[in-house]
Amino acid sequence: MESMLNKLKSTVTKVTADVTSAVMGNPVTREFDVGRHIASGGNGLAWKIFNGTKKSTKQEVAVFVFDKKLIDKYQKFEKDQIIDSLKRGVQQLTRLRHPRLLTVQHPLEESRDCLAFCTEPVCASLANVLGNWDNLPSPLPSDIKEYKLYDVETKYGLLQVSEGLSFLHSSVKMVHGNVTPENIILNKSGAWKIMGFDFCIQSTNPSEQEPKFPCKEWDPNLPSLCLPNPEYLAPEYILSVTCETASDMYSLGAVMYAVFNKGKPIFEVNKQDIYKSFSRQLDQLSRLSSSNLQNIPEEVREHVKLLLNVAPAVRPDADQMTKIPFFDDVGAMTLQYFDSLFQRDNLQKSQFFKGLPKVLPKLPKRVIIQRILPSLTSEFVNPDMVPFVLPNVLLIAEECTKEEYIRLILPDLGPVFKQQEPIQILLIFLQKMDLLLTKTPPDEIKNSVLPMVYRALEAPSIQIQELCLNIIPTFANLMDYPSMKNSLIPRIKNACLQTSSLAVRVNSLVCLGKILEYLDKWFVLDDILPFLQQIPSKEPAVLMGILGIYKCTFTHKKLGITKEQLAGKVLPHLIRLSIENNLNLNQFNSFICVIKDMLNRMEAEHKTKLEQLHVMQEQQKSLDIGNQMSVSEEARSTSTNNQIDKVFNNSGTDLLTSGSDGKENEMSSVQKKASLTLEEKQKLAKEQEQAQKLKSQQPLKPQATAITPPVKQTKDLTDTLIDNMSSLTSHPINKAQVASSNSFSSVPSMGVGMGFSSPIDSSKRNMTNGLNTNMGFQTAGFSMGAGLATQNFFSGPSAAGTTQMNTVPAANMPNYSPMNAASAMSPLTQQNRPPDMSALDNLFGPQKPKVSMKQLAQQKSNQWVNQFAPPSGSPNASSSVLGPQMNMVGQPGFGIQGNPFFSPQNFAQPANTMTNSSSASNDLKDLFG
Repeated sequence: MESMLNKLKSTVTKVTADVTSAVMGNPVTREFDVGRHIASGGNGLAWKIFNGTKKSTKQEVAVFVFDKKLIDKYQKFEKDQIIDSLKRGVQQLTRLRHPRLLTVQHPLEESRDCLAFCTEPVCASLANVLGNWDNLPSPLPSDIKEYKLYDVETKYGLLQVSEGLSFLHSSVKMVHGNVTPENIILNKSGAWKIMGFDFCIQSTNPSEQEPKFPCKEWDPNLPSLCLPNPEYLAPEYILSVTCETASDMYSLGAVMYAVFNKGKPIFEVNKQDIYKSFSRQLDQLSRLSSSNLQNIPEEVREHVKLLLNVAPAVRPDADQMTKIPFFDDVGAMTLQYFDSLFQRDNLQKSQFFKGLPKVLPKLPKRVIIQRILPSLTSEFVNPDMVPFVLPNVLLIAEECTKEEYIRLILPDLGPVFKQQEPIQILLIFLQKMDLLLTKTPPDEIKNSVLPMVYRALEAPSIQIQELCLNIIPTFANLMDYPSMKNSLIPRIKNACLQTSSLAVRVNSLVCLGKILEYLDKWFVLDDILPFLQQIPSKEPAVLMGILGIYKCTFTHKKLGITKEQLAGKVLPHLIRLSIENNLNLNQFNSFICVIKDMLNRMEAEHKTKLEQLHVMQEQQKSLDIGNQMSVSEEARSTSTNNQIDKVFNNSGTDLLTSGSDGKENEMSSVQKKASLTLEEKQKLAKEQEQAQKLKSQQPLKPQATAITPPVKQTKDLTDTLIDNMSSLTSHPINKAQVASSNSFSSVPSMGVGMGFSSPIDSSKRNMTNGLNTNMGFQTAGFSMGAGLATQNFFSGPSAAGTTQMNTVPAANMPNYSPMNAASAMSPLTQQNRPPDMSALDNLFGPQKPKVSMKQLAQQKSNQWVNQFAPPSGSPNASSSVLGPQMNMVGQPGFGIQGNPFFSPQNFAQPANTMTNSSSASNDLKDLFG
């Protein structure tokens, strides 16, 4: 890498040194900056050609430099001869002005080291293009090395040389004397120009007479730079020492031969024995056949053969050569017309530019860029010609790369973008907007191209607005989104709302419909669709345009309309428009089809949403029910167990207290709930584990299970009651340590705990109940007291964990019989109040919870007991329902399942017993089957 940099540095240094040494001190450098060495030309390619610019105007030029070091080998007089010959040629060229002659912009300047003059910008000499690279820089410039002559260039170049010679021969009366490829220069635009008038011969006769050109004899002793190139010199120069205009035509034929044979001349001449060489050449020319000219195009082959004829009179003159069919090529004539364009008026120019798009595809790209494009862009200064020139320039731009477009075309288009007159300029740009947006840099698009589109939308001309609206969709995909959203769409909307032209309004809607796919969904929903409701016009074309936008938005995959928009804004608007009287049947059907499609989609989407919500709600409900059931079961089980344990763990003293004692018991029960036993904690832990398992499983649905009723074992209670009551008559009423209590503890709603209190004296009993010890039933009654443990109240088997119940008759009462007891209780109950049915209401109410068999039995027993309870306002409200002497002593473990009191056999009595308590017995029958 370092070696390459060093090599490049040395090359640049060498070139700079060559230029500096060659031009240093020359007056040309005072006005011109000399650039790089690009070519060589002139006789013997002695002139080095450099790029240059004029310091004052920055105009591009070519600087021709002859370095005097090239002739250091010659003697002084020879040097002077060479310098004089070179000066003569440049001075003659400077005096002559013609489009086919190289234009001199600064005359020859001489310094101690060099000769220099400036001309129009130059590309190379024809000799360089044909492969003669003498006096060229090293390395060889790539543009010369890769330069290729196209047929149209060759044809038109030879035509230009012929025209130049025609000018010299006819107008100047001059023979060039050295027409060679070295003296034909290709300028920057590719035109072939003649130079090298070192050996030109002016006619000695007056202009009105036949021209006569004196000729000098060939002197082989002169330096080569002081002699013309003998390979292109006519034979008469050497053999007869004569010359005329036909001698230049021979040189033209030799140049044409060299052009079609890659720079090789037709004859090679030995300069040391030039006479012998020309004698041999003369014989060959006399026998010249078409086979020797096979590389020359057939249509010009005969003309070349004529030009190379030995007899000067046979050779065509320059004017005749310009008219041969070979030069009647479309491309050559097009280039020729461009060269004479400054001579044409606007009408002729406009006709030519109209036909030019048909010719441009036939021309090579380099020829178009070099020769045609500069001529076209030069016409931009004429506003009347811009509409004719601009289509051709944009056509050329399509074939250029982006870099070429930016470098060669865009600088000239900048001022044209801002021209508003004539109006055709705007139309042409709009038609080629895709090209401009593709190849123009973003900054230039923003500053020049898009403002032109905005001006077109705001133009007062309806035709311009229509054309702009029709063209915008073709290049909308090339526009950046912010420009389209913030600048283009608002102007289209304004054009639609503010115009008085129906065509502009309809085209605005059509334009919006075509560019919807390039817009964002929410921008369309929030900006475009609400705009449609602002359009005041109700013409059918406008209504169909509105329908089209709705339909495009509705059916487009990227856009779409939400069901909320459909229901709230779109459908009401479309339904209102669909009944306009201006619509015909087909248009109405179009509206109805779109409305139905929208309704169907809205129905499907909302129905799907509701179905999904319903499924989610059902799933959530089943999950909540499962969790609630598991929690309810756990709560009820815990509550029941706690209540049963609380009732049977309390002492008899707690059951007999009233008022404040009851409140204290409630406080103590709350405290007992707070301190759980070990069994309760174990049970609670098991319940928590069970609840955790239920939560991890699917919700369980309760299943109804058939309850198998227990087998009834009917037992006659009458005989048992009679036997027990007869055994009670032997006990005295005032037996010591026997206390009776008419207090009956209330039973909780969720469970039943029944027992007998501890024995206490009669005074305590009376204070507790607030009643007299002799209080009882007036007609018949019984009292229940704490008797011996071996006496059975109901003569039946006693369950484990329960205390058998014994009764003693009161002193003032007859013996108890079941019939008397029933008959005594019924009137009292009926007189006090009707049976309390709240328990049944709670049992069969609408919000009956699911209860276990144990709980149901407790509820039923409560209802049966409450049927015989006195009203809350009676004096016996706090006494036992069975009489003032009844008392129950509870023991731990006393419950429904293990108590013979609640055994089904004890309640299976004949229908004629307990006739006044039929409702309670029916409930018990329903309970126990």
